[in-house]
Amino acid sequence: MAVSSMHIRCNSVPSAPHPVVSEHEEHLRRLKDSSSLSSSSVSHKLNGLLDLHDCTDKLLHLPIKQQDLARECSDKCVNGLLEVSLRILDICITAKDCLLTSKASMHKLQSVIRRRRGDRTGFTIEAGKYLDSRKKMKKTIRKALGDLKAMKSESVVSSSDKDHVTFSMLSILKESEEVTVTLLESLLLFISEPKGQSKQIRWSAMLKLMQPKRVACDSQESQTNEFEKVDAALRSLINDKPSTIENFQSHMENLEMCIQDLEISVEQLSRKLIRTRVSLLNIFNH
Repeated sequence: MAVSSMHIRCNSVPSAPHPVVSEHEEHLRRLKDSSSLSSSSVSHKLNGLLDLHDCTDKLLHLPIKQQDLARECSDKCVNGLLEVSLRILDICITAKDCLLTSKASMHKLQSVIRRRRGDRTGFTIEAGKYLDSRKKMKKTIRKALGDLKAMKSESVVSSSDKDHVTFSMLSILKESEEVTVTLLESLLLFISEPKGQSKQIRWSAMLKLMQPKRVACDSQESQTNEFEKVDAALRSLINDKPSTIENFQSHMENLEMCIQDLEISVEQLSRKLIRTRVSLLNIFNH
């Protein structure tokens, strides 16, 4: 559903959208505008999503929008909105858990390097644990990506629906839902470092929304994010390929900063999603 194609239903001359609706549209445009996203960081895009949800919440507190939403939604529609909000929150929890697991495993590895410099055996053991943790995490993420794919399929709106859903609160909620699902999908792909042929396909779409943060990359490195750099450097050290502990630690420091930024943004997104869910419950329970 393209936001730019919407218009307000009116018995006479169409009125202008509410200023917050226009603000919501602008945030959507920025999130979807591929021409301005290639140099943006993951955290920047998540911050844009937070701004979008702030607009959504503002609209949910407008009496006229509350009345419109209550009038538009059947019981089935209400249940659908509330169910999707829970499913998106579950994905946020999964993302947070994956980030926390990555950080904890990384700290253990850093501790081994600091305390046992030169201890090849200790480093190899802890490195193996880190990579095993990554494998388990990727399995969790694959399941979450499957859930997101199902949600994207379920959220498709038919052309006939588009004619009747304009600048309504329902359409705004649907737009917010769709872009949130897309961005969470990209975030999980960013964390999990997909391999194989599908990786290039996914990266081409993902890089329209996200780019690695803080590390300057040349054209060849631009397809590699902080998680992947740490994994690659770690495997090189384990297999005695040309690499240095110092180079590996540099990648780890960059990854730690990246994780910290993502943790903060995902936590804030979770809170905003909860706030929106509470607003919906209040509207439908009155």
